[in-house]
Amino acid sequence: MNVSVIIPALNSITTLRELIASLFLQTLSPFEILILDSESSDGTAQAARTAGCRVYSISQRAFDHGGSRQWLAEQAHGDILVYLTQDVVLENRHTLDEIVLPFSDSAVGAVCGRQVPKRDANPLAAHARLFNYPPESCIKTKADIPRLGIKVPFVSNSFTAYRRSALFDVGGFPTPVVLSEDMHVAAKMILAGYSVAYAGQAEVRHSHNYTLWQEFQRYFDIGSFHAAYPWIQEEFGNAGGEGWRYLRSELAYARKHGLYWVARSFVSCFFKFFGFSLGKRHSFLPREWKRYLGMNKNYWTIR
Repeated sequence: MNVSVIIPALNSITTLRELIASLFLQTLSPFEILILDSESSDGTAQAARTAGCRVYSISQRAFDHGGSRQWLAEQAHGDILVYLTQDVVLENRHTLDEIVLPFSDSAVGAVCGRQVPKRDANPLAAHARLFNYPPESCIKTKADIPRLGIKVPFVSNSFTAYRRSALFDVGGFPTPVVLSEDMHVAAKMILAGYSVAYAGQAEVRHSHNYTLWQEFQRYFDIGSFHAAYPWIQEEFGNAGGEGWRYLRSELAYARKHGLYWVARSFVSCFFKFFGFSLGKRHSFLPREWKRYLGMNKNYWTIR
């Protein structure tokens, strides 16, 4: 299978160089690298061209989480499209081999790889990766919905590969979309009869030390996404049960790191819940408020 690696980028010259270097160490060969640069001012586009990547340019205002990724899919030559964000680093030389391997099953439409926390990750950021991305691989189908619920279409735009034909078969990425374009596609694939795999041996290093306000903003956007696409929770269930399981796990992990992180976990949970709840009701808010409350400023500027 031909493989295309696709990376949206904005002012990421340092992290992108590290990512591209880790790609050039891969045992999988050959593959192409496509970069979509959104008017970077730090030399990101030129650095990517110098490294041998195929670089496209787009205005920051025109970038959309779904539409831009779909446009890149149409430019790519690969049968398998591996989407990465600019801030990940492939953990070992076999990462691409491992993310592609599950596609040997013709029913697999998408494969999500494992994310391990960066070395500077705080305890809550580290726990998020350890909880959501275990080392054990699995394949999820429509039959798993009663058991796994909303976890069935769970994938991440930081490191997920798609079978090109399956992606186009379900209509591609949605546009415009505030975020979670990856979950939208995975959910469509599951309902269309494809399976979604998780490759626990395909590892990248990735995490975020979000502030409380950033947690609120991110979950405001997540709530907005589910308000726009209510069919996902109707088909797969809401995240209530999974949220409680996550909180219990996070508190147990935080206790190992001191009372501060236990307290921070409780406060963070409140900010996430309030942000998500408000995001689901965003239609009642003025646009100026939504641009302030949401993390994806570009989306809320035009919506």
